[in-house]
Amino acid sequence: MTSVAMIMTGSNVWTMKDGTPHPTGFWAEEFVKPHRTFTDAGFDVTLSTPQGRTPTVDPLSYDPAFNNNDPSVVDGYKQYLAGLRGRLENTTPLADLDSARLDVVFVVGGHGPMQDLAVNPDISDLFNGIVSDPNKVLASVCHGAASFLSAHRPDGTWLFRGRQLTGFSNQEETMAGLDGNLVTGQQNYSAQVTADAIMKILGS
Repeated sequence: MTSVAMIMTGSNVWTMKDGTPHPTGFWAEEFVKPHRTFTDAGFDVTLSTPQGRTPTVDPLSYDPAFNNNDPSVVDGYKQYLAGLRGRLENTTPLADLDSARLDVVFVVGGHGPMQDLAVNPDISDLFNGIVSDPNKVLASVCHGAASFLSAHRPDGTWLFRGRQLTGFSNQEETMAGLDGNLVTGQQNYSAQVTADAIMKILGS
């Protein structure tokens, strides 16, 4: 069975330059759509956060303005997440993830990753183990790519030096970039195409 770890931020604040705490967390769409895709395919999905914290939904991700102005979409996300409450309250600590036992690592976005995943000491070994194996996939969507800042090779160089990454763009807001076994989605509207790209790589 294909094994997937979905890494989420454990932070509920993002510290601004002036020190002001800004409420944040993970972005609902960027979790729900890939999670549904993976579970519908019968994959074994592990939810993980730093220190096994309970992740918080970024309140902005429930704003209809970020969901095609459709309140029913927001209601759907809330219902989906409510059904996973038990699992979200009992996540696997990031430090306990073993790349040898995983086929896919997917980093969920939201502004929270810039607070904790961008400076997490447990990410480097995990990501090295994934990207070094062409049969495994490392993916992120939107600000989930902030976690890449924590990953370095044993010689100290950045793990993604020379790799192609995809970032935010108004012109291509539903795109997912592919570079071998590395998949990066641009923003929240890229969540589904990023998950679909992973499924294509896996041949599922």
